[in-house]
Amino acid sequence: VEHTFTSGSRSYRMSAIFSFTSLLTVLLLLICTSTYLRSLRPTIFDGTLTETKRKRTGATGFMWKLSRIGERLSPWVAGGCAVMAVHVLFS
Repeated sequence: VEHTFTSGSRSYRMSAIFSFTSLLTVLLLLICTSTYLRSLRPTIFDGTLTETKRKRTGATGFMWKLSRIGERLSPWVAGGCAVMAVHVLFS
């Protein structure tokens, strides 16, 4: 999701990182996607097993954390998705 703005005669594009609504939309989509993938395959984001605990690092560790957020805060995530849907539809 990109937004454009102009300053004088130049036109600039903003990426999703610099726009709060776009960043929130991308974050909600990542949470929902990782939660859905984990519901299909529960061990998809499990890391390597060390002697004491599982080691979740890198992109799979980040996706594991997002899926845990989606599992534990699912009513809030669903509410956030509904609010963002209304915002995107009517903006």
